[in-house]
Amino acid sequence: MFNGLIREIAQVASYSQNTLRLKASYRPNLGDSVAVNGACLSVTQLHSDGFSVELSAETRAHIATENLRGRVHIEPAMRLADRVDGHLLQGHVDAIGEVARIERRENGVDFYINLPSDVMPLMANKGSIAVEGVSLTINEVLPTGVRLTIIPITFRESLFGEFEPGRRVNVESDLLARYVARQLEFGCSAQNGDKSEISWDESQHIASLY
Repeated sequence: MFNGLIREIAQVASYSQNTLRLKASYRPNLGDSVAVNGACLSVTQLHSDGFSVELSAETRAHIATENLRGRVHIEPAMRLADRVDGHLLQGHVDAIGEVARIERRENGVDFYINLPSDVMPLMANKGSIAVEGVSLTINEVLPTGVRLTIIPITFRESLFGEFEPGRRVNVESDLLARYVARQLEFGCSAQNGDKSEISWDESQHIASLY
């Protein structure tokens, strides 16, 4: 588990198919989980100036691999007793979004991110989202995406200042939203596969689980 607070901006030393080598001051152990641009990866090699992680075929198919060059966000997995300043993340990328527009504000920068339609039901005003591994609050849900405001400290301590419209980004929806949506899907499915309305008692029971 992660909490969406970037530990360090690492430098990509090389990336070839399933192995990503990073130069970083952070020193993990072999087998540790490290989120790279929001994707949970396992440490496979240690080097004097950093470490390597492995990307499975499944991971490569679901993340924006073109961003695994230059600099990347990294975050080590949380310890059980850690304080959660962001929100709980699994490092499982749900979708690849696209930066549609960037607008500077008085005390922040608004990013408009277009999202695939299948993850839009998981978005909520003032809910949580992770973009490239950074825990953020959704300021506004739009018909085809979300508006996020990046505050100055996050803008300085992350790679958001380098983003431009058209950039694809890794997106992870809120963990609880995913589970609630799945429970509701089961509750709405009749045995013959047709959709049916769930009762108030059933909806209350699902809500009580969270």
